Amino acid sequence: MRMHATMMRAALAGAVLSAAPSPVGAIDPASIATAALPAQTPDAARPFAAGAAAMRDPAAAASDDVLRLGQDGHDRMTVAVEVTNEAGLHSPFAFLVDTGAERTIVARTVTTALGLAPNGRGRLVGVAGLRDVDMVTLASLALGRRNLYDLASPVLDADAIGADGIIGLDGLQGQRIVLDFDRNRLLLGDARTLGGDRGYDIVVQARRKSGQLILTDALVDGVRTAIVIDTGSDTSIGNRALEQALARNHARETVQLLSVTGQQATADVGMARALTLGGMTLANTQIAFTDAPPFDRLGLRRRPALLLGMAQLRLFHRVAIDFAARRILFAVPGPPPG
Repeated sequence: MRMHATMMRAALAGAVLSAAPSPVGAIDPASIATAALPAQTPDAARPFAAGAAAMRDPAAAASDDVLRLGQDGHDRMTVAVEVTNEAGLHSPFAFLVDTGAERTIVARTVTTALGLAPNGRGRLVGVAGLRDVDMVTLASLALGRRNLYDLASPVLDADAIGADGIIGLDGLQGQRIVLDFDRNRLLLGDARTLGGDRGYDIVVQARRKSGQLILTDALVDGVRTAIVIDTGSDTSIGNRALEQALARNHARETVQLLSVTGQQATADVGMARALTLGGMTLANTQIAFTDAPPFDRLGLRRRPALLLGMAQLRLFHRVAIDFAARRILFAVPGPPPG
């Protein structure tokens, strides 16, 4: 397996540490970029209201919010959203769904189309380093039947994002999201209206840090490892503490990780024979190892940790991330593990 100079897209972004002229908060991983604001932590749910329903799946029950998934060139998920400016002008755009990102991010092409002028600066921490970015305010963003209002969003280049923007944790908190890979759809709502725990083989309790749900009892080749579900990255990214604990010689194979900030980072590549989580085991998981800033943000620099990307998530029928109950549920192919 030769991977030298291969490019992988990661959507994570560490944190918005400071700003000029106005301060911004912090960002977390997704593929490689995300942002949060100091005045509002990602743990707090944003107010939603009934809004545009143009992107809903007509086969869904009226109480559910079901969006058809698109796919970018790196096997990540996109959904149709409507972004509105203060003048009421709006357009549909394709945004990446990134559970690794603290903040919703918008592409510069979108701000140009809607006439949105920067109203501040922030420093974004991505997997490949720091970058100062413009900030804009989105009057509203419609995701299915739900509207998110007055979003202070970092601005990045569409080519680096691979989409028109990123839906981060500020648009997902307080609810359950279901990634239904068999039917190629995303469901948003509460656990009851989305069927509860029926149809899931594995239910894993998580703890929360900076809005992220962290699974703390996973094993990677026998090494206890903290795991974050990262739908913004096409590959799984491990920190150096995990690499050292596995004590692997990677034969100098490397890969270039492309951050949504447009920056690049070099990572070593290895293969884990067994990733065990909640009684299920994934065989032969490819991992890119680097000390990305999001690990610092989550307090995971010194202990083995892994950002689990889309290549592994698509092995399941469905994955549900329940932010309200702090649980992650998996529907596995074939009979449930015994």
